[in-house]
Amino acid sequence: MEFVRRSLLLILLAVLAACSSVPPEKSPAPAPAEPLPAMTEKAPLPISAALHPSTFVALPGWGADDQSQAWPALLASCAILGRRADWKLPCEQAQAVPHPDAQQAREFFETYFQPYQVKNPDGSSEGLITGYYEPLLHGARKRGGRYQTPLHRAPDDILAIDIANVHPELRGQQLRGRLVGNKVVGYPARAELLQSKILAGKEILWVDDPIDAFFLQVQGSGRVQLDSGETVRVAYANQNGWPYKSIGRYLIDKGELRVDQASMQGIKAWAAANPSRLQELLNVNPRYVFFKEEKLSDPMLGPKGALGAPLTPERSVAVDPQFIPLGAPVFLATTRPNSAAPMRQLVFAQDTGSAIKGAVRADYFWGFGDQAGNQAGRMKQRGAMWVLLPKP
Repeated sequence: MEFVRRSLLLILLAVLAACSSVPPEKSPAPAPAEPLPAMTEKAPLPISAALHPSTFVALPGWGADDQSQAWPALLASCAILGRRADWKLPCEQAQAVPHPDAQQAREFFETYFQPYQVKNPDGSSEGLITGYYEPLLHGARKRGGRYQTPLHRAPDDILAIDIANVHPELRGQQLRGRLVGNKVVGYPARAELLQSKILAGKEILWVDDPIDAFFLQVQGSGRVQLDSGETVRVAYANQNGWPYKSIGRYLIDKGELRVDQASMQGIKAWAAANPSRLQELLNVNPRYVFFKEEKLSDPMLGPKGALGAPLTPERSVAVDPQFIPLGAPVFLATTRPNSAAPMRQLVFAQDTGSAIKGAVRADYFWGFGDQAGNQAGRMKQRGAMWVLLPKP
């Protein structure tokens, strides 16, 4: 059976990679991250064609930012990348000064790193900057009372097919399917999945709000405060392979919301006012995300991103790793949510997302809780980016 399984996967891989790929997602909030292997290879990665040599003088607001605030994110990246030849020296120096002041931090980056401006394939230097966060939900381990919406673990029969084996330029993209008899077929979409018995017995927790559970899938991870008083983290485990479809766009097209109302907050308000149509709305998005439970060992640490390191609130971003190497410092020049007020600061590329596609494209991690959620839900700004790479 294992031989047949492997053979079918190889055949499907070749056929699907030659014929199609899952299209990029667009969503009102970031899609869940696809975990990628930690980068521990010793040779420096080749510099992307999207990166163009620059100088620190060219970074708008570089001198006004307190780069010491990004030091925890730097140390998190070093925990993963410190064995690489190009990162070894800067990481050793960073670990030797665990609490630098602003001047020491700025001098460190200027000494050990070279800035590169990120440009799109058409030569433009601006792109979309959105935000995401770690939400708090309320739940229980058993169904009952107000806890009627399940969070599911990944079924055992999901097959993840990495098409980068055939097309290296599609690194990080995977197709999902399952074996039915001797055929590999696509995994069911959200509506069919929830109406079937495929997920029976796969419930890990039950929560009290279906729209919160939906946005948990969009964010990719979160915390659940249980009725017992315990708080646990639920992290992204897998998904059913369907591309995300924006429920905000659906409401706009139906005339239910204006464009300026289609934020996470606006969608939640619409759901509260239209409970009988909630499932209709959620089924617009065929993607379904599965979770795994993790202990919340340190509430101050964010969830692990695709790099494998905990995210640092307001100093970590999700990027497209086809253009920006995971773990690298990124100077972000954008504006605050729904505002023209400048927001220029050093962050670290420590996560990915299936809606985060393109060179000048970032998802800014605001942190945990409602205040972070309010900022993330309103953030849809234009911005420019510079990547800092270790000097040779």
